[in-house]
Amino acid sequence: MFSIHPRKRDARNVYLFFSVGMSICFSMSFLVMMVFTIQTVGLSPIQLVLAGTALEITIFISEIPTGIIADVYSRRLSIVIGFFVISAAFVFQAFSPTFVGVLLFNIVWGFGYTFTSGATEAWIIDEIGTEEAGGLFLRSSRLSSLLGIVASITGIILATLLITLPILVAGLLFLVIAIGMVLYMPETGFHPTPAEERSTFGQMADTLRAGVKLIRVRPMLLSILGIGLFVGLYSEGFDRLGDAHLLRSFVLPDFHGLPPVVWLGALGLVGNLVNGIATRVMEKRLDMKRGQTLARASFALSALLVASLFGFALAGNFVIAVVINIGIGTIRTLLGPINTTWINQHIDSSVRATVISLTSQVDAFGQIVGGPPVGFIGERLGIRAALMCSGLILSPVLYLYSRIIRADNRTAAAAAMAVVQVQPSVEV
Repeated sequence: MFSIHPRKRDARNVYLFFSVGMSICFSMSFLVMMVFTIQTVGLSPIQLVLAGTALEITIFISEIPTGIIADVYSRRLSIVIGFFVISAAFVFQAFSPTFVGVLLFNIVWGFGYTFTSGATEAWIIDEIGTEEAGGLFLRSSRLSSLLGIVASITGIILATLLITLPILVAGLLFLVIAIGMVLYMPETGFHPTPAEERSTFGQMADTLRAGVKLIRVRPMLLSILGIGLFVGLYSEGFDRLGDAHLLRSFVLPDFHGLPPVVWLGALGLVGNLVNGIATRVMEKRLDMKRGQTLARASFALSALLVASLFGFALAGNFVIAVVINIGIGTIRTLLGPINTTWINQHIDSSVRATVISLTSQVDAFGQIVGGPPVGFIGERLGIRAALMCSGLILSPVLYLYSRIIRADNRTAAAAAMAVVQVQPSVEV
């Protein structure tokens, strides 16, 4: 626990503060980061993927211990630690323009991220409840997309002065957010085990076993883990090679000699605007409280994502590639809050952070296993071939989603039949 007691603030506002703030930092720095690693540092396709693999290995190793700490001790403490560590990683990267520096950045950032993964969602759900959380996730996603426009513009301007300046500023902003959470973040819905009753590692093991047991007895959670695996297998290749495809497979339009960071920044602005509009539409039209609706939406978006990955890889000109790339980003933005809400509807509060961490660990394992082969294909056969492999790898999630939808339909039919059977007969 903290020695400084936070001044009480509404948990919803605090969640929006740090979740949107994190997104702003990423919007400001990550477009610049890709240009920095691809052109300034000059990483090859396999080096780009290996940097991501270092990140995912760190997450894979650290996810469960930090998730259990959030369940047993304090989710608030875990989240704040994570923001401090992430801040240190970004500041370090700003002064380390080498392949080794990129590797170390990903390791430290990945370690910090695991303190926040699972704990952020579990914390806000404990504070306000599952039903309200779904709408808050959507609101956070929409605000992040819209405010990301300002952050992207700021990052572009700073990058024209010095390519690493947005990375440094993002690191300092993470530090400000961490200090703000120390002062204002409440934790009233979670009750950690009293110190005299803790068996430390024994209590952690009990929490872990409870999470694993919950996953084993609920087939839907097993399917969700399978989806997480294939998402991890495909995403590392695309995340690391998507921007490289735009920078190396096409000749950028010559418009007053604009540097690549400005082009990618402009595309990021358009993407954030489209994401904000699409999220707002989904917020109004999609019922986030119905699991069957969420499953169908996930299936449709995933099918569109698979098709878009192939289209992006095969695009013959820069404009088509850009349009498809923006579409991919929008689909992934929409899938995020849908899947988060869907998963949390099937998890008990006592092990919520642990189960979410297990899901993230499966995703990390997929990226560890799937990333290097895709990077090797990109090194030998070209980036287009690597991106096509990413689309092929993702396609099995369509079967898993359809399996979940069929199971939901059977459950709903059985429940309806049970209601009919218990209705009292009416004598005429």
